[in-house]
Amino acid sequence: MQPILTKRQKDLLQIIYSHIKNEGYPPTFEEMRNSLNVASNQSVIDLLNKLENKKVIVRNESSARGLTILPFGYEFLNKKPLTPFLGVSHAGSPIDTISIQGEWKEISSELTKLVDEVFILKVTGDSMINAGIYDGDNVLVQKQKEYASGDIVLADVNGESTIKRFMSDDKPPYLYLKPENPSYKNITFTSNVMLNGKVISIIKNNQFRYL
Repeated sequence: MQPILTKRQKDLLQIIYSHIKNEGYPPTFEEMRNSLNVASNQSVIDLLNKLENKKVIVRNESSARGLTILPFGYEFLNKKPLTPFLGVSHAGSPIDTISIQGEWKEISSELTKLVDEVFILKVTGDSMINAGIYDGDNVLVQKQKEYASGDIVLADVNGESTIKRFMSDDKPPYLYLKPENPSYKNITFTSNVMLNGKVISIIKNNQFRYL
């Protein structure tokens, strides 16, 4: 059931959404105070507390801009959810992830429940072409703790990122990352390999193709 919001609560929710969409990050207390035309931070805090209690937003108080709109918030605004575009990962040999700050993209309304758990990366390289992932594509990555053999994953290899297929066999090398291009070699799992998320969609021309 959608929460009932007062006019001031609606105003603040719209301010938060517009700031994230237009500026690339949530507003500060000062920016919210000025947009609401109120004199004190306490007025903003009271409204934020009410929005949080109604499960419309969630706050990270350790950050000056630590605000996230939850699914109810997007439903109330009748807007598609926003997810951060974090940078570039390589479909080839692992490379450093390039951080892109302040850029967010709309994702399908079907994924509102994942809004706190997903992010977008741009792919460079051709090691995953047989899985339909080409140089320049964007992929939607979901953070998770468990993975099944065959999942396409975002992995950290010796501190550098790559996108490969996670494989688990009952014979050596048992666990490894498999490219989807015969020109590349498998990457055997070691203590220096960590899985950071599962690729759940390939994004081409702003269209989502779910895996």
